[in-house]
Amino acid sequence: MVYTLAASTLTVAAPLGCDAPAAEGATARRSDVVVTGTDDEMLVLEITRDNKVVVRLPRVEVGQGVTTAVAMMIAEELDARLTDIDIPLAEARTKGNQFTGGSNSVSSLYGPARNLAATARARLVTAAARRWRLPARVLRTRDTMVVAPDGRTATFGSLTETAARVRRPRVSSKPKPASRHRVIGHPTTRIDARDIVTGRARYTGDLTAAGAKPTVVARPPTLGGKVVAMDDRAARALPGVLEVVRIPGGVAVVAESFHYAFKARDKLRITWSDGPLAGLSDAAIRSRLRAAVPPLGRPPRGSAQLEERFEFAFVGHAPMEVLTAVADVRARRAEIWFSSQSPMGAREDIASAVGLPSSAVRVHVVRGGGSFGRRLDHDAAMEAALISKKARLPVKLMWSRADDIKHGRMRPAFQHRIRVSHAQGRVVAFAHATASVSEAWEGKSAQGGIRGAALSAARSPVPSDSGLYNFGKLSGDSGSVELAMPLGAWRSVDSGTVRTAEEIVVDEIARTLGEDPVAFRRTTLRSKAVRAALDKVASAGQWGRTMPAGQGQGVAVHEEYGSCVACLVEIDAADPKNPRVTKVVMAADVGTAVNPRGLEAQLMGTAVDGISTILRAGLHIDRGAVRESSYADFHWARQRHAPLHFEAHILPTGGEPGGAGELGVPAAAGAVANAYARATGTKPRRFPLNF
Repeated sequence: MVYTLAASTLTVAAPLGCDAPAAEGATARRSDVVVTGTDDEMLVLEITRDNKVVVRLPRVEVGQGVTTAVAMMIAEELDARLTDIDIPLAEARTKGNQFTGGSNSVSSLYGPARNLAATARARLVTAAARRWRLPARVLRTRDTMVVAPDGRTATFGSLTETAARVRRPRVSSKPKPASRHRVIGHPTTRIDARDIVTGRARYTGDLTAAGAKPTVVARPPTLGGKVVAMDDRAARALPGVLEVVRIPGGVAVVAESFHYAFKARDKLRITWSDGPLAGLSDAAIRSRLRAAVPPLGRPPRGSAQLEERFEFAFVGHAPMEVLTAVADVRARRAEIWFSSQSPMGAREDIASAVGLPSSAVRVHVVRGGGSFGRRLDHDAAMEAALISKKARLPVKLMWSRADDIKHGRMRPAFQHRIRVSHAQGRVVAFAHATASVSEAWEGKSAQGGIRGAALSAARSPVPSDSGLYNFGKLSGDSGSVELAMPLGAWRSVDSGTVRTAEEIVVDEIARTLGEDPVAFRRTTLRSKAVRAALDKVASAGQWGRTMPAGQGQGVAVHEEYGSCVACLVEIDAADPKNPRVTKVVMAADVGTAVNPRGLEAQLMGTAVDGISTILRAGLHIDRGAVRESSYADFHWARQRHAPLHFEAHILPTGGEPGGAGELGVPAAAGAVANAYARATGTKPRRFPLNF
């Protein structure tokens, strides 16, 4: 249902979710009800007098292109120009769902956004019909205006006041059928692309809000270390230093510039106590994880067994834009600016930390330069608020790259044990048990009591078996090792290791049964959609072609978020220690792909993630500390490691859109691992390979 909001311009709102309660002040769930005020759970569209279409988006843009996708939905139903559509990010609300994650943004907004725009269009056409005294049915809309048969035009902005008073439109307010789509489903350049490349796009680090002062933090050498003693006299004596304060995560320096802040931070003389993991390193963690993997139970009688174990390292998020937050905390109110995937939870946590009611805390959501799950947690914003309160100054806190890699959230280390039982040439049972590191302090980070968004809020259900395939009896279980470490949801969450391990095993069982990996998958996959995606990459990627010595192909598939994907990889591993992925072919079925160009970019990003986490990138724990500190030693794939050839095929199946942002990671990772195994004749079981 869509509501008209009481306003001097045309403003309509739609509940986000079919189970959302009626808007406050509404007495019936009808599109002609006028509502006073805006329900927090609504998506709101306004037509301004200057002919702009404004939709305040209750999601965050972190580079995934959600603002472009929503603008396309609105443009489609309104017949508006994309350049006339503005998608600002909504502030933290008091209720509803403002969570960005789980690859659900486009699917959750698809219905509400289109209904909003279709309703607005019907009212605008009706307003024009009244002005011109013409039947509404003869009018058309294009380029953010209404057009009469005789050529007269009226911009939406010129009609907005009249349209706001329309109660019963004279034309249909239903969204268009897919057959009439001219924007949705067509490759579209991001609406913010020019602003990003020219520097006009504003990130938290660009803000001058509240006159906030640059701030950095000195942090302990080990995870969870504490300040025992501090001498800050040399730091305070430097020019430009405004304040030095202790916080749970270390010691903060507030200064007139970041140059002065970093200089002063380096002058601090701090004695640290060791964190709780000071005696623990990778080998011990791997040993404990191995012991925590649950037993698999008894295999079926009369079957032969293929059993494998896999290890996956910790992985940092390392978004290009480092964590930054602006905070202005006063005696009775607080205002925070930062990029957040969970701003409602952040406001509650910040309010609790600074001793204010949540109603006194205002959170402005700012676009982010990458996330991959990192901005589900709000470590930097919490710290900024505490520093601002103690220093009695508005602050702009910036975590350095080393801060985030050494003390930020990370994907947990995982171990997997998989057993495939087969008899008479087919799989009769599949068992998969896992163990991962979990946080010992129930969501509090190593910064000393700072709460992050609960990892469980973003976790997808852990698939304990390969339900993609007809593999007979399926079973599985999971265990954990609790450690005082700052963990977080990393792109694709559990599937990034679970499906990767399973797809490697699928290749192994195919070889054991003497079958080609693609042919074996085709005969055992349950889903026709997954099979179609696999067929597409096998054909487009020329599966089975003769490869030079030291080179090989690999495939993998994945199904999640109402979508599916297949990936084919070619790798040159003539030098096994320096392998290079040379080709990636991906095919995805996401139902309706609102912006195929954006989906292609998402798939390209997941391919790079798969290359990175399988071949190069991971974090070592060395006596209670993260060893890596920058891109120099956290070896994420760079341009020289990217595939020489990449192609993405979007399968045009239609229907409701599914999720895509995380979809490709497991398939890409599995395909890279399988290609490396075929190229080298080895069976890699610990990832990344350089560990």
